[in-house]
Amino acid sequence: MSEHEEKMVNSRNFIEMAIDKDLEEGVYDHVCTRFPPEPNGYLHIGHAKSILLNYGLAQKYNGTFHMRFDDTNPTKEKDEFVESIKKDIQWLGADWKDHLYFASDYFERMYECAVLLIRKGKAYVCDLTPEEIREYRGTLTEPGKNSPYRDRSVEENLELFEKMRAGEFEDGSKVLRAKIDMASPNINMRDPIIYRIAHLHHHRSGDKWCIYPMYDFAHPLEDAFEGITHSICTLEFEDHRPLYDWVVRECEFKNPPRQIEFAKLYLTNIVTGKRYIKKLVDQNIVDGWDDPRLVSIAALRRRGFTPESIKMFIELCGVSKSNSSTDYAMLEYCLREDLKLKKARMLAVLDPVKVVIDNYPEGVSEELEIENNKENPELGKRKVTFSRELYIEREDFMIDPPRKYFRMFPGNEVRLMNAYFVRCNSYDTDENGNVVCIHCTYDPASRGGESPDGRKVKGTIHWVNAADAVKTTVRLYENLIDEEKGVYNKEDGSLNLNPNSLTVCENCMVEPALAKAAAGDSFQFVRNGFFVADIKDSKEGKPVFNRIVSLKSSFKLPK
Repeated sequence: MSEHEEKMVNSRNFIEMAIDKDLEEGVYDHVCTRFPPEPNGYLHIGHAKSILLNYGLAQKYNGTFHMRFDDTNPTKEKDEFVESIKKDIQWLGADWKDHLYFASDYFERMYECAVLLIRKGKAYVCDLTPEEIREYRGTLTEPGKNSPYRDRSVEENLELFEKMRAGEFEDGSKVLRAKIDMASPNINMRDPIIYRIAHLHHHRSGDKWCIYPMYDFAHPLEDAFEGITHSICTLEFEDHRPLYDWVVRECEFKNPPRQIEFAKLYLTNIVTGKRYIKKLVDQNIVDGWDDPRLVSIAALRRRGFTPESIKMFIELCGVSKSNSSTDYAMLEYCLREDLKLKKARMLAVLDPVKVVIDNYPEGVSEELEIENNKENPELGKRKVTFSRELYIEREDFMIDPPRKYFRMFPGNEVRLMNAYFVRCNSYDTDENGNVVCIHCTYDPASRGGESPDGRKVKGTIHWVNAADAVKTTVRLYENLIDEEKGVYNKEDGSLNLNPNSLTVCENCMVEPALAKAAAGDSFQFVRNGFFVADIKDSKEGKPVFNRIVSLKSSFKLPK
């Protein structure tokens, strides 16, 4: 094996190595993967790993990718969630082409598989109550005991199961169980329930069915029906794999799929639990399931994340067999890396204070040409106006600054970005002592930000021309969770929320071009971070900007 080939082998993760082996040994002649979400909520960043992993494997092996909704539990399933999930997956770039499926399309075939198991003596109708079933199941250290209904005849089981389908029994009165081994060390193999009675309206099949298959029975069948070769799932299903294999084997599939487990994606100080998010939504703590402080895929899209940044993050996290947590800062790092060369650097002042250049001619306005992104000349240049009155950030001026403060203060000279050198001479305050206006003089010879006599200034600050500045709303986000306390309160299990997770700035001043931003357009605001026009609250000519991410980070990629 050549050195290049050795590197290629070493770069493959354990799932790819398993697939390579299956293909080499002729177990499968192609690769077919799937993403099978339950349509009972919104997808989050953890699901993105599964989506991109399954889709990426299909792409890598020139195989097929299936999108399948695992809608076997009508209790919480909605068409709303179906549509949101489809939108999320398409946004991430996963293309299922003509392979969109629903588990509910297979209900008749699943029923036939259950009948097959009954005929083979591998399934039986049980009348035990849910409490009795738990009692009979045993514990991790003690074996279970057989149900008194375990030895019903095939004929009786077939008749009872048919009556269950016909709606002759009440919810919870009977279940269909697989007949495996009540003494198995794996509790999942102790005669698991494979069908239950539920007189519920299904979002696709309506009232046709009043019995529904359990996930552990339906899922392997769905994979087998579709010809999935590798069922890639997360580690919590590892103990369920023997049952997965039992179902496809006993239902007599000739070339059944293979289940392979990988570690979930966990982020530090992040809320992903649907129960907690629902509570935040219901209590109006967040603005819906797509609130930019959440990590649902819809929220990340609204926040201004890009599919490319999420893909980069997933690739950096890698595929592992052991669970671990990843710092949220790494996700932000990937976002900055993706945006920094793509976005124009625009002038915006979030907390404005007025500057008057006393020696600049009144009533005069000039145009300055500035680069949209100095690191990417392909983004071109644009023109902005400059005149006697400007806005700068309030934090860029101090009356009595500390040492090594190089921005504006009385007597100091600074550079106005791409414009002129100005010297601060005085300032005005209101009755409360707040600075309301700063008076400066400029050096006309320093146009473009360079002095002809070679003198240097240490401070450069950005600005917006007051004459045509546009007032807009900007929202600044911090982590929803108080990072010092962690996600959950140890005493009562509640969330440790950060009271400063959202700051709304109503009086921001931005250059006129930003007023034309359409919903979803994103930019870098010089020195303030990357921002996106909110896709829900922006209106034509009146965008509302969300900060996607700040410019600075302490995160560094490990070597």
